[in-house]
Amino acid sequence: MSSYRQILYHLIFRTKDSRKTIVQEHSRELYAYIMGFIQNNNCFLYRINGMEDHLHILCDLHPKIALADYMRDMKTSSSIWLKQTGKFPAFDGWADGYAALTYTWKDKDMIVNYIKNQQEHHKQETFEDELRR
Repeated sequence: MSSYRQILYHLIFRTKDSRKTIVQEHSRELYAYIMGFIQNNNCFLYRINGMEDHLHILCDLHPKIALADYMRDMKTSSSIWLKQTGKFPAFDGWADGYAALTYTWKDKDMIVNYIKNQQEHHKQETFEDELRR
């Protein structure tokens, strides 16, 4: 029998010193790279979006993968990719740490819409205020 899981992870991580180093005109390429990382780890991406200084991801997590290892590997590989592309010249790494919030399946659409509308959301609330809340 294979494992069954139905836990959604809302992952949030920011750039080093919260600098605005993710060039928005190339952000879709970054999202595609991270989507590949997620799929290669037998996980499923429901939504990804972000701002110049942080990312939001809604995904599941394969039962054989530890969250800390997953986040370390995702941040390491995407950091290398960001630096190698030349399209994110100011990017110098991700900040230490991350936020990982779990949600039930019934919350999926609410979180997908929240992530989808990041640009509008952050016109009214800063990233720092959001994390404090």
